[in-house]
Amino acid sequence: MEITSSHNSGSMMWFFKDKGFDDNSAQGMFRKCRRLEGVHQERASENWDYLRSIGIEERKLPSIVSKCPKILALDLYEKIVPTVECLRTLGTKPNEVASAIAKFPHILSNSVEEKLCPLLAFFQTLGIPEKQIGKMILLNPRLVSYSIATKLTEIVNFLANLGLNKDGMIGKVIVRDPYIMGYSVDKRLRPTSEFLKSIGLSEADLQAVAVNFPAILSRDVNKLLVPNYAYLKKRGFEDRQIVALVVGFPPILIKSIQNSLEPRIKFLVDVMGRQVDEVIDYPCFFRHGLKRRIEPRYKLLKERSLNCSLSEMLDCNRKKFFMKFGLLEGHALSN
Repeated sequence: MEITSSHNSGSMMWFFKDKGFDDNSAQGMFRKCRRLEGVHQERASENWDYLRSIGIEERKLPSIVSKCPKILALDLYEKIVPTVECLRTLGTKPNEVASAIAKFPHILSNSVEEKLCPLLAFFQTLGIPEKQIGKMILLNPRLVSYSIATKLTEIVNFLANLGLNKDGMIGKVIVRDPYIMGYSVDKRLRPTSEFLKSIGLSEADLQAVAVNFPAILSRDVNKLLVPNYAYLKKRGFEDRQIVALVVGFPPILIKSIQNSLEPRIKFLVDVMGRQVDEVIDYPCFFRHGLKRRIEPRYKLLKERSLNCSLSEMLDCNRKKFFMKFGLLEGHALSN
């Protein structure tokens, strides 16, 4: 028997066609959510209109419903509205809740009492202020779907074993990168931390890197970290120098070699005429845009035969740079 044989399913097929879905997409949603077979078109329309009323753009609704067809089957006033109102208490900006639902529509099918409240309490025990917790959940709404007992606690324990179990450091890591909570400890976080230790980072170094740039812990060792490390070795950096670079600017291990590292090093050596190891004293050299900051500032200094360190040239905003080197007249002209 076809899924659309019942009266309700037939009316829902008309609903989907009216919203721009083709037959295959509609049938796929029926297979994904059997509850749709018993849903009246009126409920689906009411839920659709409500989602649009809270700021979700009409063009995004088909994608949202495709990800989570169950949304159309939920009771609007018993389920969807209370969840949205609860999420609104976490946000400070008008479109944050709509954006969170668009990212992870399944958040609407989670129970406020069973999932959201315990999650808030869990993060509060880590010393994370309520306002920050709200930002985290709206930035990464998938957090609501994770098990506190088997998923989140495991990651907190992993971070504690890195020595981050003091001064609220674990909370700071999670606030900086809420997405870290979605990765596997055994498949991603532990292999990455072990690799960082293997190239010479001390326990204190690893802690500093984790707090300042926690996203590095969730990057693939073989796809990113190993090739970047090999590139730095090829460029003549010694092990201790690479450690200094990683601690000073952790993204150096995940930046694109072709589009980021190589062009900057080539400009430093071939155009600026500097030694490659000068970046050891200023690893954040790799943070600055080549065309927007490094190249124009170098040209200005060269025109005036002015010499300085990389940090003196780059580690200040535009106005301070012009003031530092007496270029205020040029600054006024460029503005």
